[in-house]
Amino acid sequence: MTLLSTRATAPSPRFRLRKEALVGWGFVGPFVGVFGLVFLAPIGYALYLSLFQDRLIGGTSFVGLDNYTQALSDPRFWDGLVRVGLFLLVQVPIMLGIALLAALAIDSGRLYGTAFFRVAIFLPYAVPAVVASLMWGFMYGTRFGLVGNINEAFGVTLPDPLSPSLVLASIGNIVTWEFVGYNMLILYSALKVVPRSLYEAAAIDGAGEWRVVTSIKLPAIRGALVIATIFSIIGSFQLFNEPSILQKLAPNAITNDLTPNLYTYSLAFSGQQHNYAATVAIVMGVLTAIIAYAVQLRGMRKG
Repeated sequence: MTLLSTRATAPSPRFRLRKEALVGWGFVGPFVGVFGLVFLAPIGYALYLSLFQDRLIGGTSFVGLDNYTQALSDPRFWDGLVRVGLFLLVQVPIMLGIALLAALAIDSGRLYGTAFFRVAIFLPYAVPAVVASLMWGFMYGTRFGLVGNINEAFGVTLPDPLSPSLVLASIGNIVTWEFVGYNMLILYSALKVVPRSLYEAAAIDGAGEWRVVTSIKLPAIRGALVIATIFSIIGSFQLFNEPSILQKLAPNAITNDLTPNLYTYSLAFSGQQHNYAATVAIVMGVLTAIIAYAVQLRGMRKG
């Protein structure tokens, strides 16, 4: 009789599974809620806006994919995308190259003051992008900044860093100064987990420092290099803070369509074209995701 009553009161497997699922959702629920609120909801709203247009007659009306057709044939959008692409092809390899050299130098153990250099290289990343842009914009000034002081002190005429032909390189210098330390930390962290036994085996085999770098260190941190490259590509396509701040100092060189993000911002807040701005933002997001995913596949294939 007791055995029968115990079996009758024991929870069924389905009940236990349901209880475990509820416990799991209790842990992930807060994250899912925040993720949906700050990530999925804005994307959904942008998609909704991109399907409509504000017209003088008739007000807001559904236009389907007309905004996307306009964006894909918009020369201002494509010009900005080409500029950002050129910026990426030049700036990202330079920045990652400097970060890799710094990480290898610190990891080598032959650099005096390792802790100081590690903090000094990473410190610019702690400076907000707005502050960094204002600081470098002041140094770039030919009338009141460092470049102007050098011209006056030595009687020379240095090229204007904020001229139309040099402004993209000047922005690249600011971005490199800001993010070399961040990428150095990623690569240095990957180097620290490489087994020291590999270095000892290489030393026994008579391998020099260069052979250790090319045969052990670089292959070991390939995954970290891929991650740093993807982050840098995404950051380049999102270029906005630096040109937006410097635009006040160089309005003739930095136009409202210098980068796709700057163009989107000007459409939304200066041109009051919120629907078309949402469309351009979505197109840019899709292109960025495709390129980042292609780089990831390429890096994994090499691995």
